[in-house]
Amino acid sequence: MAASSPIAVSFRRVSRHFGETRAVDGVTFDIGDGEFFSMLGPSGSGKTTCLRLVAGFEQPSSGEVLIHGRSMAGVPPYERDVNTVFQDYALFPHMTVAENVAYGLMIRKVPKAERRVAAEKMLEMVALGGFGDRRPSQLSGGQRQRVALARALINRPSVLLLDEPLGALDLKLREQMQVELKAIQRQVGITFIYVTHDQGEALGMSDRIAVFNKGRIEQVGSPAEVYERPASVFVAGFVGVSNLVSGAAAAAIPGMPKAFSIRPEKIRIAAPGASAPGDACAVDGTISSVLYLGASTRFHVALAAGGELTVIEQNREETFSSALARQGQAVRLIWQRAHVQEMRP
Repeated sequence: MAASSPIAVSFRRVSRHFGETRAVDGVTFDIGDGEFFSMLGPSGSGKTTCLRLVAGFEQPSSGEVLIHGRSMAGVPPYERDVNTVFQDYALFPHMTVAENVAYGLMIRKVPKAERRVAAEKMLEMVALGGFGDRRPSQLSGGQRQRVALARALINRPSVLLLDEPLGALDLKLREQMQVELKAIQRQVGITFIYVTHDQGEALGMSDRIAVFNKGRIEQVGSPAEVYERPASVFVAGFVGVSNLVSGAAAAAIPGMPKAFSIRPEKIRIAAPGASAPGDACAVDGTISSVLYLGASTRFHVALAAGGELTVIEQNREETFSSALARQGQAVRLIWQRAHVQEMRP
């Protein structure tokens, strides 16, 4: 996102408390106009509450939420230029697909013929052209999700809120819908705010990601920034698989910080005694366990100086039997210093 981009949504020191529970605790961030922005975190981290604060389903205990520069204090949900796609689709079973999509236009008293044309155009955009006369019960889960998306977009809101919309789909369909959602967002050009606990979804679709933990934001950045340069131990552990090294194990590796992270795919397994380039680190250990994952294998290596590192290798030549046979092998682990991220608590 360019620095000069207009801001679609702003949080200014926003908190939302439920009794003693601080669901959102003093968060400040901006979301650019036309940005695909994901709020990522475990259950109870505050991301869905932030989405509900934008929608108007919740009001801040303190602080301020702005949409395109206008404070939303006291503004009801129906007066906000936003719409929401939920995980459970929330389609009307007694209506046809086209009637579901056109529902927002009907509320606005748009003529029926005009509604039908607009609904068909939206259905074509989500690859459901010709499905308008069917009922939701006649559709698959992925098709119902597309209908919910078309219904949310037909009124052209300036901000679309998506609350874990792919959570009910199987893995293959979820991955397909990720590609389609990003393509649709680029086509319509409006701001998408996407809530998920799935790191793969966030990394694959987002322009930027906010990582939530216990009501606060640990880091905001591009997928590459969050993955390659995690700002905290929590981010390193939650976003992808990461080795967190500290204490005696870190002290035993010359030139390393007191606490650091290194991604498993950045580490190379070499033979004992193998030399390392001048800009690399090397540590000796023994493969203690092996997990064969089909496309890759995960090795857990017990370090001679204490601690353990996880290494992930692509199975270009490795087979199930050859991977398992490496358990117990003495090895040297080598990685580039540039891939090391110093950690703060």
